[in-house]
Amino acid sequence: MMIDWTIAPITAIASILVAIYLYFYVNRQSSGTDKMQEIAGAIQEGANAFLKVEFKYLAVFVVVVAAVLAIFLDPIMAVAYVFGSICSAVAGLLGMTVALKANVKSAHAAKQGLNKAFPIAFRGGAVMGLAVVGLALLGISVVYALSDGNAQLILGFSFGASAMALFAKIGGGIYTKTADVAADLVGKVEMDIPEDDPRNPGVIADNVGDNVGDVAGMGADLFDSYVASIVAVMILGVIPGVASFDNIMVNVPLIFAGLGIVASIFGVAIVRVGKKGNPGNALNMGTYLTCIIFGLLTLAATYYMDINFGVWASAVIGLVGGVVIGITTDYFTSIDKAPVIKTAEASQTGAAVNIITGFSYGLVSIFPPLLGIALASFGSYTVAVAYGVSGVYGIGMAAVGMLSIVGMIVAGDAFGPIADNAGGIAEQAGLEEEVLDITAKLDAAGNTSKAITKGFAIGAAGLTVIALLAAFQNIAKQALEEAAAQGITLAVTEEALNFNLMDPLVLTGALIGIAIPAVFSAMVMLSVGKNAFIMIEEIRRQFREIPGLKEGKEGVKADYKSCVDIATKGALKELIPPSVLSIAITLAVGFIGGIQALGGYLAGSIFSGLIFALLMSNAGGLWDNAKKYIEAGAFGGKGSETHKAAVVGDTVGDPFKDTAGPSLNTLITVMSLVASVFAETIVLNALINFV
Repeated sequence: MMIDWTIAPITAIASILVAIYLYFYVNRQSSGTDKMQEIAGAIQEGANAFLKVEFKYLAVFVVVVAAVLAIFLDPIMAVAYVFGSICSAVAGLLGMTVALKANVKSAHAAKQGLNKAFPIAFRGGAVMGLAVVGLALLGISVVYALSDGNAQLILGFSFGASAMALFAKIGGGIYTKTADVAADLVGKVEMDIPEDDPRNPGVIADNVGDNVGDVAGMGADLFDSYVASIVAVMILGVIPGVASFDNIMVNVPLIFAGLGIVASIFGVAIVRVGKKGNPGNALNMGTYLTCIIFGLLTLAATYYMDINFGVWASAVIGLVGGVVIGITTDYFTSIDKAPVIKTAEASQTGAAVNIITGFSYGLVSIFPPLLGIALASFGSYTVAVAYGVSGVYGIGMAAVGMLSIVGMIVAGDAFGPIADNAGGIAEQAGLEEEVLDITAKLDAAGNTSKAITKGFAIGAAGLTVIALLAAFQNIAKQALEEAAAQGITLAVTEEALNFNLMDPLVLTGALIGIAIPAVFSAMVMLSVGKNAFIMIEEIRRQFREIPGLKEGKEGVKADYKSCVDIATKGALKELIPPSVLSIAITLAVGFIGGIQALGGYLAGSIFSGLIFALLMSNAGGLWDNAKKYIEAGAFGGKGSETHKAAVVGDTVGDPFKDTAGPSLNTLITVMSLVASVFAETIVLNALINFV
């Protein structure tokens, strides 16, 4: 029976319509007092100003890369690349727009209780989640239809989405952590004032950073992973001589992704929390129910559409793997679990032991998710082969399964910065302590949901890049076969595409690839440190030179704009070099070392990228919640020496979890896509002679 892949664009449009409905729901809620609206307006102004300038920078890059693709590869792929960049940017922009509205509305609703504030923050996040999956799947469907079923041309769309995501994560991550580190170190440690105290000149920049980094950046990131996983499987499903529209293996990822959207819409609709409920439990329950709905829907589709059962089983294995990774991340980062409590306890002896303890737990946290990725890879490969399907196709479907409910996952992720901003606005506006307690509960749940999202994103990226590596091999193999059919003799053979580590070219490429995530991480974190240094000096200057600021005299205001400008200029100055360097090195390895070196390079980058990403995301989340555990009253509470030590640990973890860590899964995806896009050209570069 022919598979009707048009379920993908239909559900994508439905997802966008539901996102629009939720947007208007959030927009209808009250924004509170004039003071609250003034603070929210300052945050919105700063975020919009940053994105406006960032998009100008990125537009130039997109045009240059599109020209290169059009000249050296295919004009249609260049158009797809531009389309992917635009869709990724729009998804992030839509999510950030509603987050900037939901933060102040959640803060105001907290006056009426937890059950009033939670749905505004969560549904604000759901706008982001459903917009991401809707635009991503609709974009893929449009390119697929207009290219007459050419799955390989969708690589251009995926490359555009990934490159935009990388820039968004780097720029937003540098911005948000520049402000967060500076505001915390001067405000909490030196001046002994609360986190979101309006006297702190860096507080608005910090709130802006939550939106440009954690909302717009993470939205673009998961947009990228989602698209890349689908595209990789579509390419692996191509059968020479069979039209893609009629090919069940090409269309299945589109169908499963469409059903994942349906499951996410149901999941978003059923998330509830009582007046004294636990927001974290509500978010987790929503995720689990969404997984179950997806499993049942795809099982029914597998039966009704006569899809190979091994394909469904592979997707479910990936989905279960994602849940396991999420549970593991929850254990190592949740405020009520042993690693966080022990790290908070260690803060009693100072910042050094806090950092040692948190870093050590971060290292331990690497093993369970890597084991989960390995078992998901092995299980999906094995079950696919058992049912007569390619093993690497099964791994690709596991990635699709893991990312199938990304609408729900992003909703939980965007909930985090909305809740964080709500707490900041409530404190700056001088709302009651009961309101601050409610926003603190939302914020703590948001921290864990953000960490779980990063675990999902990293795990899915691991499976996706394995599938992309296989897609790269397939494209290179096809190029070799086409060259042979034309009588061209090349220096590389199909046997060399096995990427044997005993091959010196493969080993050399692997060692270079292992180093790239480390160098990339160093570059972006050094950028945070350099910019934070400048902002710290500016915050100190204002406290020193503005009479009455430290004392909080009526009518005396900090110069928030100067800190926003420092964060903006610093982030924009630093976002291009690490991105361009990683793309340039990938191409250099391919054109100088050839296919073998590039295969080793991709494998090396995958392994070290996953290790660094998991370590930094989990350790950073752990340090953050250890600080919050102390702020809740443990070990001396706010203002104590223990608290100050934990704040130092948190500021170390800030660029770990929100700059370098979540950028790495996008980095390895971009590198894999660059290799796949240019694979045929790299093969032809190995030309020896014409026969």
